[in-house]
Amino acid sequence: MSTNTGDAAAPLPAAYAALIAGATVWGLMWYPYRVLAAAGVDGVRGTVLTYSVAFAAGLVPFLWRRGWRGVDASWWLVLIGLSAGGCNLGYVLGTLDGEVMRVLLLFYLSPLWTVLFSRLFLGERLGLAGAGLIGLSLAGAAVMLWRPELGAPWPAARAEWIGLVAGALFALSNVLIRKTSELPIDAKCLAVFLGAMVLGAILIATGVAPPPAPGPVPGTAWAIIVAVGLVLLAINLIVQFGLTHTPANQAIVIFLFELVVAALSSWLLAGERMGMQEWIGGAMIVAASLFSGHVAPRPRKPARAAA
Repeated sequence: MSTNTGDAAAPLPAAYAALIAGATVWGLMWYPYRVLAAAGVDGVRGTVLTYSVAFAAGLVPFLWRRGWRGVDASWWLVLIGLSAGGCNLGYVLGTLDGEVMRVLLLFYLSPLWTVLFSRLFLGERLGLAGAGLIGLSLAGAAVMLWRPELGAPWPAARAEWIGLVAGALFALSNVLIRKTSELPIDAKCLAVFLGAMVLGAILIATGVAPPPAPGPVPGTAWAIIVAVGLVLLAINLIVQFGLTHTPANQAIVIFLFELVVAALSSWLLAGERMGMQEWIGGAMIVAASLFSGHVAPRPRKPARAAA
C-alpha cells in the first residue's frame, strides 16, 4: 500500500497495537447495545445517543486545542463521516437483529471491497492476486449463505444484508482514512461520530426506526449510554491512529481479531453457535483477509507525456 509523507515514520508496533485494541472492543461492543435494547432503547436511538456522548466529549478538547478554525472544511471529512458512521450504525443494527458471527463474517468480506476502493481512491492495482482474493471472499460468502430451498447464496435476513453493506462502508472508510493522513485524527473522529448521529436521526425522522418505548429510560440505561459513548471516543481515537499509519489491506487482517473476540463473547453471553456450513465459509473469508495483508499492490502506471 502506498504511504503518505509524514506518516511513514510512525511507530508501526504502536499502530498495530491500536488496531488490536479496536478489534477487541468492537468484538464486544454488540453486547451493551443488546442490554440497551432490552431496557427499551432500540438500536438506532442507542447509536444516536452513544455517539452524541462521544461527539460532545470529543468536541470540547478539540475546540480547546484548535478552535473552530482548527481544520479547513473538507469533503473528505464528509465522506469519512458518512461511510464510517453508516458502518457503525449498521454494525449495531445487524448484531442486534441477527446472529453476531454470521453478521460479522459478512461484515468481513472487506478484502473484496478494499481491493476495489484502494484501486479507486489510492490508485493501487492488485492484479491477479487481487482478483484471487475477490474470488476467495465471494466463494466463502457463497458457501456460508447457500440455502438449498432458495437455490441461491443470498443473505437470509435483513440483519445479514445490513452486515454486508456495513462491511463495504467499513472498507471504504478505512481507505479514506488512509488517504487523508494529513487531516487531524481528532477531526476525523468527530466526523465519524457526527455521521452516525446524522444517519440515525434521519432514520428516526423518516419513521424507519421503531417508535420509542413507552415510559422513561431507566437510570442504568443512561449510565450504559454514557459509558459506551466515552469508550467509543477513546477507541476511535486509538483506531484512527492505527488506520492512519497502517496500509488498508494490513489493517483488515489485524481487525480479524474481532472475529475471535466476537465468537467467544457471542457463545458465552448469547449462547450462539455456528454450524459446519458457517465455519467453512467463514474460514474462506478469513483466509482471504489474511492473504490480503501479504499481497503487494502495484502502483498506477503514470500517463505518458505528450510528444
